[in-house]
Amino acid sequence: MSENKLKLQARTLTGKKVAGLRAEGLIPSVIYGEGEPILAQSVYNETEKVLLVAGYHSTIDIDIDGKKKMVIVKDVNLDPVSRKIVNIEFQAVSADRAIEATTPITIVNFETSDASKAHLAILQVMEEVDVKAKPSDLPKELIVDAGAMATLDDKLTIANITLPKGVEFADKEMEETQTIAILTDPAAEAAAREAEEAAAKEAEAVEAADVPSENGSKPEEAEGEGKTEEKSEENKE
Repeated sequence: MSENKLKLQARTLTGKKVAGLRAEGLIPSVIYGEGEPILAQSVYNETEKVLLVAGYHSTIDIDIDGKKKMVIVKDVNLDPVSRKIVNIEFQAVSADRAIEATTPITIVNFETSDASKAHLAILQVMEEVDVKAKPSDLPKELIVDAGAMATLDDKLTIANITLPKGVEFADKEMEETQTIAILTDPAAEAAAREAEEAAAKEAEAVEAADVPSENGSKPEEAEGEGKTEEKSEENKE
């Protein structure tokens, strides 16, 4: 049994007519995995709440016109402008058969690490990973402990993940050295940016000084020429 529950109704409307359902506050969906795909619909607000909790990693117990099924979310289509849900694809699953699901990676204890005390920052480059397990064994998240991180050379990798019992990575060939998070030095990076900006301004100043004036000479040359002409006029007098 899943903690996430959702009621759906079978639908007959397809194609452009589905837009009318959305106008009524309903979300069209499709359930795959048990023979012919099942067309369904559900109330928008209730569906959105369940999806926010379940994500792509937890099962959902659905009741479609009295028939109960267990599903996971395979895809959610969003409107590119409003970001509202347009359509959902569910995958029917069996309680005793392993399935693949995308699970978020959560980093903990960084704030107590020596790296944090040294004012280093952590940058998470992998936020989720696909795992395989029976529906009842699917984890809501995978925890990675960053408490031992100390220097810029330290990083978190797949090897730092301890999988719960009954769970394995969907990609069995995934390297254990694949990076999950690295450390950065914000102060050093800020200093480097300031140095680059100062160098750029200096280069612009040098370039400006080398630009010829309208008569084809550099500013200092033009100034010298003016003084020479003044001296010539004085000699004539």
